[in-house]
Amino acid sequence: MDFFERLAARIDAVDSVVSVGLDPDLDRLPDHLADRELPRWAFNRRLIDATHEHAAAYKPNAAFYEDPDGFRALEETIAYAHGKDVPVLLDAKRADIGNTARQYATALDPDRLDADAITVNPYLGRDSLEPFLSREDRGVFVLCRTSNQGGADLQDLELDGGDALYERVAALADLWNRNGNVGLVVGATAPEELEAIREQVPNLPFLVPGVGAQGGDAEAAVEHGLADRPGLATRVGLVNSSRGIIFAGEDAGGPGAADPAAYYRAAGEAAKRLKQRLNESR
Repeated sequence: MDFFERLAARIDAVDSVVSVGLDPDLDRLPDHLADRELPRWAFNRRLIDATHEHAAAYKPNAAFYEDPDGFRALEETIAYAHGKDVPVLLDAKRADIGNTARQYATALDPDRLDADAITVNPYLGRDSLEPFLSREDRGVFVLCRTSNQGGADLQDLELDGGDALYERVAALADLWNRNGNVGLVVGATAPEELEAIREQVPNLPFLVPGVGAQGGDAEAAVEHGLADRPGLATRVGLVNSSRGIIFAGEDAGGPGAADPAAYYRAAGEAAKRLKQRLNESR
């Protein structure tokens, strides 16, 4: 099975398109993890236990793991998520040329990190992405229109012919989809652009960040983020929330809460609420 087939099976199994972003900021981890050898791994394990019934995928952001202990935590996290039958999308935003790109792509190797999919940056062109695109069984989500305010600085630039740069990226990603493993990252904070990109590339699944802490449009994320992929009965795509789920426990007593179970229970409840909210628009 390729990535989108596995994702479709997971979406059906849990009736959810929620991607839970596992971004364990060391400055926000609860106090009961302070003495753990790998606190990020301990945090993620408890989060996965609390949320896996509602998660179509997990999305660890590589920036939170780029140190020796962090890499070990990431390895353990991916293996544990797979043990729960949940795909893992590594949010790494990688791209480079030659040997460097090939090294970055080893994150998708079963004998390395074994991520099921990865995010990539298209701005070095097709050759920089070839080591990722060639992995037929792994997903590749190309940054297209991001959810941050500064994304417009470059992504909205008008090219010859009148297209915005992000529209050209969407068109190129569609051409690069020879193996049927390409999706787009399109933020939920600009629903009109989300709709326009969906009309431009009707068959590419989207990873839609920005729902939750960034206040993106959840209904538009579902309406335009999911794609009818040829050969699949289930519409596929992911709507991500990170801080809005994993730190929901801060409102249930704060990092020093006497009952750690309440902290993680809040994350599970937040994931369930988002699943239910998104399913209203599916």
